Amino acid sequence: MTAELPINAVLPDLLSALREGSSAVLVAPPGAGKTTAVAPALLGEEWCSGQIIITSPRRVAARAAAERMAQMLGERVGERVGYLTRMDSKTSKATRILVVTEAILVNRLLEDQELEGVSALLFDEAHERHLDSDLGLALALETQGVLREDLRICVMSATIDGARFGRLMGESTPVIESEGKAYPLQIRWLGASPERRLEDAVASAVLQAWREEEGDILAFLPGVREIERTRETLQARLSDTPILPLHGQVQPQDQRAAIRSDPDGRRRIVLATSIAETSLTLEGVSIVVDGGMSRRAEFDRAAGTTHLVTHRASRAASAQRAGRAARLGPGVAFRLWEEAAHAGRPEFDTPEMLSADLAPLVLNLAKWGVTDPANLQFLDTPPEASIASARHRLAKLGALDAKGAITPQGHQIASLPMDPVAGAAVLFGAEAGQALDAAKLVLLQQERGLGGRSEDLLQRLHRWNGDRGGKAEASRKLAQRWAHAAQRLVTGADAGDRNPALFLAFAQPDNIARARGGSGEHWLSAGGRGYQLDPASPLARAEWLVIADAQGQLKGARIVAAAELSPQDIERHLGHLIETRTVARWNEADARVEARRERRLGAITLTSGPDPDPDPQALLDILVEKAVEKLGELLPSGLLARARFAGVDALGPETLAAKAQDWLEPLLTGRRDLALAPSRYGEAALNLLSWDERQQIDTRAPRNFTSPAGTSHAIDYAGEHAPSVEVRVQALFGLDQHPMIGSTPLLIHLTSPAGRPIQATRDLSGFWRGSWADVCKDMKGRYPRHRWPEEPWTEKPSLKTKNAFKNAFKNGGG
Repeated sequence: MTAELPINAVLPDLLSALREGSSAVLVAPPGAGKTTAVAPALLGEEWCSGQIIITSPRRVAARAAAERMAQMLGERVGERVGYLTRMDSKTSKATRILVVTEAILVNRLLEDQELEGVSALLFDEAHERHLDSDLGLALALETQGVLREDLRICVMSATIDGARFGRLMGESTPVIESEGKAYPLQIRWLGASPERRLEDAVASAVLQAWREEEGDILAFLPGVREIERTRETLQARLSDTPILPLHGQVQPQDQRAAIRSDPDGRRRIVLATSIAETSLTLEGVSIVVDGGMSRRAEFDRAAGTTHLVTHRASRAASAQRAGRAARLGPGVAFRLWEEAAHAGRPEFDTPEMLSADLAPLVLNLAKWGVTDPANLQFLDTPPEASIASARHRLAKLGALDAKGAITPQGHQIASLPMDPVAGAAVLFGAEAGQALDAAKLVLLQQERGLGGRSEDLLQRLHRWNGDRGGKAEASRKLAQRWAHAAQRLVTGADAGDRNPALFLAFAQPDNIARARGGSGEHWLSAGGRGYQLDPASPLARAEWLVIADAQGQLKGARIVAAAELSPQDIERHLGHLIETRTVARWNEADARVEARRERRLGAITLTSGPDPDPDPQALLDILVEKAVEKLGELLPSGLLARARFAGVDALGPETLAAKAQDWLEPLLTGRRDLALAPSRYGEAALNLLSWDERQQIDTRAPRNFTSPAGTSHAIDYAGEHAPSVEVRVQALFGLDQHPMIGSTPLLIHLTSPAGRPIQATRDLSGFWRGSWADVCKDMKGRYPRHRWPEEPWTEKPSLKTKNAFKNAFKNGGG
């Protein structure tokens, strides 16, 4: 059977490269046979006296690859070819080829840096750029460079940038490419239907393909929920057709059924997540229906949680999916988007290194002895913000010290085959004599569907305990292994019967949450984040939860997995997280500072009441801070604008804020509010100035303009056309030269006797001799009792009416 594999054409080149050197990159398209042919070919090499380890991105792919290789060698899996995954394994002393998931290789390297007894590492499907794959390769390259020059490393994939991996592994690393077998592949573009649910559109496309084409159908959907809905729709139309799901929650025997042809020869439909994009060959499939979406885990640094986010599948992923149809012969791929939109999709999926939680990576590197990721060879440099966030959270767990080095607690956490938070939870359980309870709860977080789909982890734990199915039994054995590993790390464990949810709370105190309101719909976490819960959930009646998983970002992420905590749990077992403190804050409604004595668990207030003896300085600090915010309101009107116009920087907002303690603290000491007259604030601010600076303001930016009629008018230095002033036009009679503020003409807003705007001008002389004639005619009609001379610059100024002005003039007035 291997003679038909296209990879055979380049196997001699690969074998030669690994004889002459220690590294190689193999680029081969889907179906070329790289996953199942390379490792057996290495067995006969003189240098290959030890084990060959192949990494696989997924458990189902690892099992399938091992079973296929064993079949090609005419053996049962577990003999010369075996596999090792978290939930399942088949190996023996005779195993020479071992297929493992990427995380297992990382753990193996951390426990045995020399990889004793291993001759070669093959990184399959490296293009998927999982965090454990990138980390495993970086650790392996360092082992090869420092401890094991004889260790062979080969990176294999269909779509990777081979030259880039070659440069990472060393300039002399050869990149070997296989042409593969090119079966005809037809792409049919069905277009997008934004108004329809994705699962409805996929079901419709599957039915169309069923009618128009021959062969089994593989349809890609982003997640389990969409698969189940599509399955229900199709079963109603094709009741006699095998419609098989393929995703990580499917039992191993059912996964095998989805991979293999129907034993009765019937056409079948496989509904899969991205688990089927690579590695797997699905027998009989010649049609692919691609919904065009994928779901990936992304880490939210602000919340400290990982969310599943749905994205458009990349062009590389779409090519991999379509290739499933033409892997064994001619095929057709139906795509549920427009051909014109295809170029707008990302070329590749985002590497997990750039989007995932890096706490596991940072802890593993610390265990390796590296505190700076830049010291290892990564294809993409880990983002510094993600590294800093990971270090902070690991330090809170006691896993890293202040310098980023691993602590004894960190060694214990890192020795457990799970992420740091989960490891810490199991250790806490072990210290309480309940390692198995903690391990089970952690496993429920990670294995969706185990024990049902309720948000209530304790309810799922109860159902799981009563489940005797294959997956349930395998999961129990895994939890037991975890528990035994944790128990060996602790001494003097308590013998208690605590709520298992407490162990999650110890490991993730920021995820402790309390209900807001009586509906159980809204929650506030100790970390300060708001969450939402389905009011119909059994958890909606709880007062306290520890949140294990939530979907969605920013405000109102939806709780999808949590466990109830009782008020007694909070007070008795989590009391070390509760602090009592005085909180001084500005009460906007009462416009004053208040001090309250609060008991808080992070952002959650347990009790609150007035503090009869608060710290005076804390109150003063808040008053000063609020006063700085409101400077424009508190200071006399226009003072800051006058200072700015006069060029006196000492009264600039930045300077006043920087010197707030000098001029505001003496003014506000002993107070709870800001209710002082503006003149008090103004005088305090002016005390910062020298005598010359005060004179500069008064000279260059006088407060008022005095009209020829003797009236005083405040000058506005803050408006858009400052400086400006508003004056009744009669008050300016007799003035022919425009008023100036320094070298700046004062903008005069002229008003009528009733105070209504007439015109604004910076050229009074030009106004008198220009548009005044028209204004004069209009004003005579509106205000006949007032004076409206033709040459106002020759008149005496006065606000009096014509008769009052004449009488005053007769009597010697003005």
